[in-house]
Amino acid sequence: MSTEKADALVIRLADFSESSKVVTLFTRQQGKVAGLAKGAKRLRGPFEAALDLLSECRVVFIRKSSGALDLLTEAQLIRRFQPAGRDLNALYGGYYVAELLDGLTEVHDPHPDLYDAAIAALAGLAEGSEPRIPILQFELQLLSEIGQLPDFEACSVCHRPIVVGEQSRYWVSQGSLLCTECGRPEYQHTEMHSGTIALLRTLLESKGSLASRLTIAPQQFRELRRLLTAAISHVLERRPKMLSMLKF
Repeated sequence: MSTEKADALVIRLADFSESSKVVTLFTRQQGKVAGLAKGAKRLRGPFEAALDLLSECRVVFIRKSSGALDLLTEAQLIRRFQPAGRDLNALYGGYYVAELLDGLTEVHDPHPDLYDAAIAALAGLAEGSEPRIPILQFELQLLSEIGQLPDFEACSVCHRPIVVGEQSRYWVSQGSLLCTECGRPEYQHTEMHSGTIALLRTLLESKGSLASRLTIAPQQFRELRRLLTAAISHVLERRPKMLSMLKF
């Protein structure tokens, strides 16, 4: 056993007893952590009301042996997730971020860049800005971190570069792109126009205010959503529950 300190995002809560909770955290230093927070329901205690869903906090926990819950001993609140104007869609967006972190990451497998991407997505949602950009950028970063992001530069079969003006296909089961010549009717795929591929590349490379100024045409967004939903659902082995609640 060892005592660990970490910056953490609360991604799931479950009752354990009258006074305690099981808390799932996504931490910057340790990845996903599932811990028992004894006395978390009490108004006074070592957690200072920090353990709300989607709260960012600094935690101290005792790491247990494999298969056992870690023991959360302290939590100090950094900030709560509070969407502007009590925006319900932004709240659902935050829940969606938490669902993906919980479902697509492994315990004690750190991804500091993904942690930063989650915090940035929540900040964008809380500010009341266009929700599509923070969500899209987070999904792309998540797929990249877990090794499931397609190569948007070349066909995965013939390795020919995907050129501007050419339609391509996203091969769902292989998580890769196909050019028009390599596509087959028996492959489960979704159509992708070159403008959408270019937009994906821009989203991957853009940060902050630059990304927020991007204009996404309705057709591009539909293609983006089909690709990302297919990719995430394939890895998750189900469609994300919160996705149906989001309005874009």
